[in-house]
Amino acid sequence: MSPELPGIANLYVHAPFCARRCGYCDFAVEVDGDPDGSRWLDAIGRELDAVRASGEAPLAPVLETLYVGGGTPSLLRPRFIAGLAGAVGRERLANPALEWTVEANPESFGRPAAAAWAGAGVNRISFGVQSFDRGALKWMGRLHSPADARTAVEDARAAGIANLSVDLVFGLPDNVPRSWEDDIARALLLAVPHISLYGLTVEKGTPLHRAAAEGRAPMPAGDRYRDEYLFAAETLAKAGYEHYEVSNFALPGFGSRHSAACWRGAPYLGLGNGAHSYYEGRRWWNGRDWAAYAEEVERSGRAVAGEEFLSAGQARLEALWLGLRTAEGLELAKLPAPARSAPRRWEAAGWASRSAGRTRLTPEGWLILDDLALELA
Repeated sequence: MSPELPGIANLYVHAPFCARRCGYCDFAVEVDGDPDGSRWLDAIGRELDAVRASGEAPLAPVLETLYVGGGTPSLLRPRFIAGLAGAVGRERLANPALEWTVEANPESFGRPAAAAWAGAGVNRISFGVQSFDRGALKWMGRLHSPADARTAVEDARAAGIANLSVDLVFGLPDNVPRSWEDDIARALLLAVPHISLYGLTVEKGTPLHRAAAEGRAPMPAGDRYRDEYLFAAETLAKAGYEHYEVSNFALPGFGSRHSAACWRGAPYLGLGNGAHSYYEGRRWWNGRDWAAYAEEVERSGRAVAGEEFLSAGQARLEALWLGLRTAEGLELAKLPAPARSAPRRWEAAGWASRSAGRTRLTPEGWLILDDLALELA
């Protein structure tokens, strides 16, 4: 298949660098406060060229979304993020409706980055704020202050980038003093059009996993995890945000188009260490270690570490799970016949609602999303 035929229109690029690794993080990151942006940009370009030459995952002539995640992409000097336009191909970024998102941490983002990114075509920024509480930020290992978050948002807006998102983390250990209600209130004061909420999870091999096992980080007791999630969902809804996916809230018209493409099963290409790709029932992923990835790409153009082909059953279960995690829900008539009674039980329990022939999970239902999806298998 020619690499120039219409194909994948959603591209993810991984920038793995972080000034430090947070105690709860198990992402594919590289601790480097002053990363070699030239080598990173060269590796991304080499990998993309190799993928295109292979023809196995044709990139569309014009992209719909480009998402640069991490890690901390804002640690790279501004010219390297801007340089992605050349590496990807300026003609592929010519779509006037392109959504180009870059993740940033407040302490490594400022007016020079905002101006360079905006000049290159970046039109959406996702800020890793996590909390506005100094004590919580210190416990998480974050390097920014509460004031830095507001300054970062102001700098982005000054450069003309108004499509902004902030991430917040809930469900911190019981011994971390923090007012979740205050964090939600302060996020609303920023008046950004998108807010993402992530419940803290204990991942094996992380410092948090060890601390939790030793009793030094007691995870939320009782219903606090549930209560914080439901409080945020209710408060943000009252403020006009649409709860359009289990973890995401947006003012009308500001939902993440890149994420939505992945949730609906659209193909996507991932470049960089640890990046995943999906095309025509095949999923593959790169090695997680940055140095090994870079060396392999410099040697052969690719650094694929594994792949899988989804069976019909796996694809169906994944589609059900992805559908349930969004506000669009699932079309009842398309559910497997044996599973069609399950949504009625969910509705009776307050876990789902029904309208226009579709079942949609409520915030209560999203708290047990995985269990409900398995009922439809």
